Amino acid sequence: MTDSPRPTTPGPHPQPIRFFGTTWLDHSGHYGLRRAGVAAGSLALAAASAVLLRIGYQGMALAEVGWVLNVLVVGMFALCTAIAFGREWESFTKRPDPERRQSLRGLMAIGFLGVLVAWALRSLREAPGEGLHRAEYEEAVAQASRRRARRTGHPGRRAKR
Repeated sequence: MTDSPRPTTPGPHPQPIRFFGTTWLDHSGHYGLRRAGVAAGSLALAAASAVLLRIGYQGMALAEVGWVLNVLVVGMFALCTAIAFGREWESFTKRPDPERRQSLRGLMAIGFLGVLVAWALRSLREAPGEGLHRAEYEEAVAQASRRRARRTGHPGRRAKR
């Protein structure tokens, strides 16, 4: 048995977005506060993560691992963060390929700082992914109304050909 109630209205239903549910559709249910909370939470997590990365870097400096390893680690985190930011930002406007997303999961985990910053910046404008979900929902509504318009009338009263 499912926890979600069955939809009572025919036609397409909006897909929920993480932290927002379906409030993105009509901006109800403290939508503005949720956006502010997601932006503030993402920035706070990004700041805490940057502090942890700094502590890790200081640990490498104390261990005197050498400048080559320091450059490689910093470069890896910078590159992964930039790539993760770009991929996450792109996923807000078009549906990502599931296989490619799965193959980049490790890179996205290393570049988690970029993901957090992307969420924070996108939350300043709209719910992350709202534009994509809105476009898909409006297209589904338009298709449903076209299908409904074609099926109007009583099928038994149609003229015989």
